[in-house]
Amino acid sequence: MRKITALLSESFRFAWMALVSNRLRTFLSLLGITIGIFAIIAVYAIVDSLERNIRQSVESLGSDVVYVQKWPWGGGGGEYAWWKYFQRPEVGMTDFKRLTARNPRTAASLTYIVGSNETLKMGNSSVERVEVNGVTYNYGALNSLDIAEGRYFTESEMTSARNVIILGADIAAGLFPSGQGIGQSIQTFGRRFTVIGILPKEGANIIGQSHDTKAIIPASLFTALKGDEMGGSAIQAKVKDGFTTLELKEELRMHMRAIRRLKPISEDDFTLNESSVFSQGLDTMFGAIGMAGTVIGGFSILVGGFGIANIMFVSVRERTGQIGVQKALGATRSFILTQFLVESTMLSVVGGLAGLVLVAILMAVGTAISGFDLAMSLNNVLTGVLLSAAIGLLSGLAPASMAARLDPVEAIRFNQ
Repeated sequence: MRKITALLSESFRFAWMALVSNRLRTFLSLLGITIGIFAIIAVYAIVDSLERNIRQSVESLGSDVVYVQKWPWGGGGGEYAWWKYFQRPEVGMTDFKRLTARNPRTAASLTYIVGSNETLKMGNSSVERVEVNGVTYNYGALNSLDIAEGRYFTESEMTSARNVIILGADIAAGLFPSGQGIGQSIQTFGRRFTVIGILPKEGANIIGQSHDTKAIIPASLFTALKGDEMGGSAIQAKVKDGFTTLELKEELRMHMRAIRRLKPISEDDFTLNESSVFSQGLDTMFGAIGMAGTVIGGFSILVGGFGIANIMFVSVRERTGQIGVQKALGATRSFILTQFLVESTMLSVVGGLAGLVLVAILMAVGTAISGFDLAMSLNNVLTGVLLSAAIGLLSGLAPASMAARLDPVEAIRFNQ
């Protein structure tokens, strides 16, 4: 162990002296590997950040929630047969009431959601194209809805279709700049609503699932105003503990086919959507993006590796006499080999660290400009360091082997 420690220590000392004494050459070598590591790790970090944000957005849909809807999210694979889905009836409040009456044993809770874009007015202030959702009572619990000010609907308000409304943070800020919104009366659907609650600021996610720009009213009132079957309506069903999403989907399919009175040979005229549809697509998409990033960054790394190998060959040529003296004084082949491998690896790792610093700066600037959460993960950092060390080791292998095989007598005579 002492011999190995002494060997590495001496090799590091020689490598450091060589790098410091040839600053311009060291800088040019660092530049090549820095650009290579920057290119490949920047791609990895951006892709990882994008994937992390998209997956968090998809998770907001609920991994244990099934959506009964007219349109499939993923089209069921293959060509998206929109002409077939177009002919399906919308999922309406009547479907929800009949499904609730059947009390599916695999569902912990059921809720109905429907919406349309409306204009909300408060005195001289107005906000246009607000997504106003009509929901049933369980919507708040099923979607883990928090209330920043005021309260949620009561069951009696839902049943009696009271003119009450809950506003998203951005909508409330637009209508009530002073912040005093609870108890105020606003106008939409041609009638007045009392504001009973304001939701906390969530921030927009990448698939647009945010309550900040939405308003919520009782579904019974919405259907009375707009009709029972509106586009984009859905029944949400949460899996009961002890059951799987697959079991819930099978039971929902059975009940919905009975409610719609479909014949055994007839296709479903509804779709059971779940977030796994997105997750499976994301795995394929980001796998392809990651592969493309590896290929693009790999060329940059390859150029940097050739640059280091070239510089190391020049270094061996310049220090041939020194190598001869070292061998004459008893230096072994392993010592010479280790000396040059440590130098090339150190050179590459320093360049890799410089590349990682540039990536970190890029991520910080990108986050500040776009507002999108961009950051390097620990895995990105480790990948960059290990990749640069591997490139340095491989690039220095041939020059180090050449130096280790030099004949001491011929090496000493080389510069004379």
